[in-house]
Amino acid sequence: MWTPAQYRRLVRASAAYDLVVTAAFATPWSFALLHAALTALATALALPGEFPAFSAVPMLMANLLGSIVCVWSVLRLRDPQQQFGRYDAVARGLFALWQAYALLQGASWLVAGFLVVELAWGIAQALPVRDELALADTRELAGTAG
Repeated sequence: MWTPAQYRRLVRASAAYDLVVTAAFATPWSFALLHAALTALATALALPGEFPAFSAVPMLMANLLGSIVCVWSVLRLRDPQQQFGRYDAVARGLFALWQAYALLQGASWLVAGFLVVELAWGIAQALPVRDELALADTRELAGTAG
């Protein structure tokens, strides 16, 4: 169980991770460099699965994803609300689902690394947060009853 302060730090940390990992998706030029680096890594590690070149429309989709995730990350960095962490946990569940689907369809096993991280962040942000007001009330009642 998280305290509210710990949960805010968690939301901020997941946002920082997203910004670092996703920023290169935001433009065609940065994504081309990232794609080349990931392709080289997959080749060097001899990972199964394909990592094909992107044509214009898939590139557009990757850039839209990168742009939206960067904006979402900055919002959570600036205002790490519990509500945003909960929404992010749901989004990570969806991302993990589609990453697993891509793996089943023959995507490069590089995706598996991202899948594990998505699941970890999603589970962490889905865990309960202690209600500080209820905890204070419980402590106060315990103090007056004894």
